[in-house]
Amino acid sequence: MNLANRITLARIFLVPVVTFLLLIRYDFWTVTINHRTTTGSEMIAALVFILAASTDGLDGYIARKRQLVTNFGKFLDPIADKLLISAVLISLVEMQRLSAWVAILIISREFAVTGLRLVAAVEGLVIAASRMAKWKTAVQIVTMVALMLNNFPFSLIHFPLDQLAVYVMVVITVWSGIDYFVKNKEVIQE
Repeated sequence: MNLANRITLARIFLVPVVTFLLLIRYDFWTVTINHRTTTGSEMIAALVFILAASTDGLDGYIARKRQLVTNFGKFLDPIADKLLISAVLISLVEMQRLSAWVAILIISREFAVTGLRLVAAVEGLVIAASRMAKWKTAVQIVTMVALMLNNFPFSLIHFPLDQLAVYVMVVITVWSGIDYFVKNKEVIQE
């Protein structure tokens, strides 16, 4: 168990923490701006989510830099990412801040690309994350944080960043999923 794998495991262990903080919605303090309220537990959940999401790049960087890349890490890292993103999306649906169809679409894309990678792995191929997929991840993180915080601080200026970001997130998620399948069609054809 090397440092990179421990960081990945920490990300998995933060998933229930983020989910719990989002769903209890405990208001030991609240911020209400323009009829939008964000609870203290939602703010803490957003911070924990940002911390967990930031470990995604960190564990990979450490593994490559220190030559600690393992099969266990290659297996666990994408699972940790999917668990974190899926748990937050489902929580946001429960909180009525995200439409269920958006969560279903994004989670379906994640499973489809993971399936493609598994098929490729059976054939001895590795499908690396594309540049567009990295942008997709960044957009998802920003959007989910905006939704967790109920658009704070953008609600101060009446700018609906959270809703605009949802549409951008859907478009880039679908686009990056199609991109994976188009660029790796030979994996499917065999």
